[in-house]
Amino acid sequence: MPQPPPDTVLIEELKDALLSSDEKKASRILSDSENQYKPLAFVEAVIVPVLDHIGQGWANDQYALSQVYMSGRICEDLVDGILPEKSEIRKIRPKMAIALLSDYHSLGSRIVWAVLRASGYHFISYGRIEADELVENIIEDRLEVVLISVLMLPSALQVKDVVHGLRRAGCNAKIVVGGAPFRLDKNLWTEVGADAVGFTASDALSIVQSFTRGKPI
Repeated sequence: MPQPPPDTVLIEELKDALLSSDEKKASRILSDSENQYKPLAFVEAVIVPVLDHIGQGWANDQYALSQVYMSGRICEDLVDGILPEKSEIRKIRPKMAIALLSDYHSLGSRIVWAVLRASGYHFISYGRIEADELVENIIEDRLEVVLISVLMLPSALQVKDVVHGLRRAGCNAKIVVGGAPFRLDKNLWTEVGADAVGFTASDALSIVQSFTRGKPI
């Protein structure tokens, strides 16, 4: 499905509102655009490019992590208003989930959660979970894509156990990993058998979008 062309004026206005955590201004921009965009079109033409820009800005040390987080949370609230959880026009493909493998620090996964939901995707959140249980849930829920966030190296190495468990069961779900260990060792994601790695929330969004190309959503 082709995406509508981005609106550079709205993108700049929304970006400024998000970086200053001005939720009222962001909401007003959404309201003012209702005659111009249908809900999902606004998400794809305005919100997604803005979040991608902010995510890349953080990667380039332009913005603080708190700005990335708040931008995602504000946009998540906006999208929940126009695309409720049960909305039929939310993107339900690929069928996916996000999980925090073994670790307790959830900020990274929360940012990815907010950005994906703000981009119109529907998915399951498993929260903190151990490798064996994650394998069982992925198989039971018949997932196509699983995003795994980790903070420490021992947790990152457990991704290999998840991948092996899935493949032994004949499950071909795509495994996308992210977190500090994968930023420190750029080859670690291939060593644990993941299908893709994301270094920012916008990377996660791009990866998910690549899995939907050519598929109905």
